[in-house]
Amino acid sequence: MALFERLVSRSVVRFLSEEMDLAGIKMSVDRLLQIMIIGVFALFVIVSFGLYIELRLNQGIAAFFGVVAAVVYVVVIYAVMEFIIEQRKNFVESILPDYLQLTSANVRSGVALDKAMILATRPEFKYFNEDVKLLSKQLYAGETMQNALALLASKYRSLQMKHTTRMISEALQYGGGMTDLLNQIAKDIRNQQTIQKEISGQLFMYTLFIAFAALIGAPVLYALTNQMMGITDTIWAGILSQNGGKPFPSTGISILKPQPPSITPTQYQDFAIAAVLIITGMASFIVSSIASGSVLKGLRYLPIFLIMGMVVFFVVSLVIKGMFASISGG
Repeated sequence: MALFERLVSRSVVRFLSEEMDLAGIKMSVDRLLQIMIIGVFALFVIVSFGLYIELRLNQGIAAFFGVVAAVVYVVVIYAVMEFIIEQRKNFVESILPDYLQLTSANVRSGVALDKAMILATRPEFKYFNEDVKLLSKQLYAGETMQNALALLASKYRSLQMKHTTRMISEALQYGGGMTDLLNQIAKDIRNQQTIQKEISGQLFMYTLFIAFAALIGAPVLYALTNQMMGITDTIWAGILSQNGGKPFPSTGISILKPQPPSITPTQYQDFAIAAVLIITGMASFIVSSIASGSVLKGLRYLPIFLIMGMVVFFVVSLVIKGMFASISGG
């Protein structure tokens, strides 16, 4: 019984079903909703009570962070699904020219198109083979070739795949040389992929600059500022101790009245760490978008960028702290 599907609207169920089909996930929508809903409530309870009991945070603030954790959990699941969909799309587009040429060769030898498509499958085509075999089963069940091709294309979020099946369907409907059409489509797809690689190569300097700014520039600057905050705090502590808790002696007249910073070094360090994580995280998606045209591919680079950014931040902090140890009292 689809218990968890009843907790959401039908449009959400349809959306998740389409996403799972595109991702090739062999799981019921109810099972996915079960994982998401139970995980959301579990995270909310654990994070909220953990922050309230362990860190003694305000109930409202603890509940807010619980909601944030639950939202992040859902976003991560959706992002993973989108990443899998993007991976499947890139894979099918990479093998499509070879598959079309093999199909064309089979058609040229006198084999019917549906048989030619089955014979063109190869082990290296992975899950695409299963979708082609499913197309064959649909044809045996009485489905038309045009509808079967449309169903095959709907399993991938690929414009190239949709255009290819549409042109094959039109050739079947209005007539035309199938072998020449398949070879021409394969040639056009290869030319397009070559152009995309050339564009990616030309944009390499942009990606290099962004990666350097995010992984080196920002962490170094924040680490330097963080240590300067520590040194400034130490100097102000010495001034206050020498003047009875006052910034400067009360005697004399001065227009300028310097005051100690209102932000503590610990507060600034927390801000700097958060800023480095945000900058490096966004940079991974920007680099991916420029290099490949896909923002979701940035998920592959995200852990590497985050780790490298934090490593650079803490290493530079330790180096600067050692250089100014005599000043900061460290």
